[in-house]
Formats: sequence, structure tokens, C-alpha cells
Amino acid sequence: MLTSPDTQTLHSAVALAARAPSIHNSQPWRWLLGPTSLHLYADASRLLPATDPDGRDLMLSCGAVLHHLQVALAASGWGTQVHRFPNPNQLDHLAAVEFLPREPGRDDIALAAAIQRRRTDRRRYTSWPVPAELLDDLARTAGTFGTVLMPATDPDDRYQLVKALAEASVRQETDLAYAMELAAWTGRSPFVTEGVPATNIPAGERRHGDTTMRMFPNGQLKEPDARWEDDAGELLVLATSTDTAEARLRAGEAMSAVLLWATDFRMATCPLSQVLEIETTPNLVRDRVLDGFGVPQIVLRVGWAPVNAAPLPATPRRQLGDVLGPLPDTATP
Repeated sequence: MLTSPDTQTLHSAVALAARAPSIHNSQPWRWLLGPTSLHLYADASRLLPATDPDGRDLMLSCGAVLHHLQVALAASGWGTQVHRFPNPNQLDHLAAVEFLPREPGRDDIALAAAIQRRRTDRRRYTSWPVPAELLDDLARTAGTFGTVLMPATDPDDRYQLVKALAEASVRQETDLAYAMELAAWTGRSPFVTEGVPATNIPAGERRHGDTTMRMFPNGQLKEPDARWEDDAGELLVLATSTDTAEARLRAGEAMSAVLLWATDFRMATCPLSQVLEIETTPNLVRDRVLDGFGVPQIVLRVGWAPVNAAPLPATPRRQLGDVLGPLPDTATP
């Protein structure tokens, strides 16, 4: 009996995991393959210092790719045992993944299929309400990772959250270093292997209902013809009890799971990290939306895309050889 996946299975799983969302599609991760394990490392050279000064977005991105990998392997018949931060002397070594044979279930196949369909949809959503039962399902999903997903459905909570989103937007847009970094990573040609292509950025409007979206330059994506319709997108705050590196990594795993299940439900989704990239606004979200509980890690926008919305193109990804290599003999097994 095989005790670990063959090389082709592992390569396919890593390639599929690379579809995970990351801040400005920076893909700040690298994988090293050992004889019986796969190791995830943070790639600090891809940190965006003006946008993500404390590395929260980078760690969430790495958590997302870690969960995507587990989903990809599960669909291929391999369970995983994940050791997070296995080397206390090497903090960029985020996880060691070991394998065990496991029959894939229906949910495993559904989530793996959702990886290929998931897109970050920054466009306007429709007026169709998101059922409370679906929000409860997503909250339960987040809870399995030791995180809390709080829908801002109370009118006052919603008001405080969109107010913080708007404040963060204004604060960042007055920062020259942020503007230069944003211009360098977004509005790109669809033929590059990183960053956000102009074809995935809405042109013009950047406010949907009461929600201020991040302003990207050079957008070419047309909004569907539904401006007469209210936007009923829901805002969900994903929080952890602490703000350690491991808590952020697990928050990224939870974010991945929530986005994939929402995609399986045929929902449109968009992570909103901007409100937590400014020094003051995370405290506003914690105190006024979470009633002082925990640490907000990411805001997720979910809803229903218009039926006439054009399919979003897949954003580019780096080549497998750029993110996967052999584990050196001196590394932790």
C-alpha cells in the first residue's frame, strides 16, 4: 500500500492549491517537498509593506493555500496531518504536511471543484437576500477552525462596519507609498503570472450600496446592467480569539473553507482586507461590530451575482517550478 502520494499527484495538488486567494494575487508562499512530507513556507520577499505592514494579509494568504492543498489532496484520496509552525527557530516554516490514504467523500470532491470556479468578484451583487440558513452554515464552517464568523446583519453593526471600511479607504488613498504599491501590483496584463489583471477589476464605480470597495487603477471589467437594483451583499467578519501567527494562519484556512463552500452554493464572494490594514480601524471593528470580542482578521463580502454578469476570467498564477522545490537535507523532516 502506498504511504504517500506519487509525484504527479503532489504536483497536481500544489498547482490546484495555488488557486488560493492572496493579497493582490501576490502568492506569498513556497512549498518544499521531502520524502514523506510537504512543507509550506512564507515568502517574505512577496510581502507588500505599504499595504500589509504587519504581515496579516500574507499569513492569511498562506493559510488559504494550506487549506486549498488539504482540499486538493482529499479529493485525490489522501488525508493530511498538518503540523503548524513545526520549527520554533524558523518562523517562516508555517506547516509540515504528512499524508495518509483516505477515501474521498462527496464534500471533498465538491470543494475541490469549487477551487476551480472560485473568483474574487468585486462587482455589484443583486438584491436577492442571502438566506440566514446559509450564513449559519458558513459560520459553522469557520467554527471548525477555531475561528468565529460574525455576519453584520444588525443595522447598527452594518453601519459601523461600512463606516470603518470607508475610513480605511480614505486613509490609504492619502498614502503615496500605498498608491505606488497598488499601481505596481494591480491593473496588469492578463498574461503576467502575478498581481491583479485589469480584466478582473471593475471600471468606474467603487461603491456598492453602502459598501466602499478598494479603489484599483486601470479597471477594464464592465459592471452588469443592474444599477437599478439594490445591492444585498452581506458582510461577514472573521475573527480569532488571539492575534498570534498561528491564529492568523488558521484564519486563512477558515477563510478558504468559507469561500469554497460559498462558491459551492453558487454565491459570489470577495475578501475585504483593507479595513484591517490601517492602524485604527481594526479596533473600530472589534469594539463596535464584535462587541469587544476577539481580533478581526478579514471581512468577507458574499451575495449573488446578476444572471447577466459575464463570467470572470481566472487570475494568473506562477509556474509550479517557481513555488515548489525539493526539501534540503538539512531541513526539518
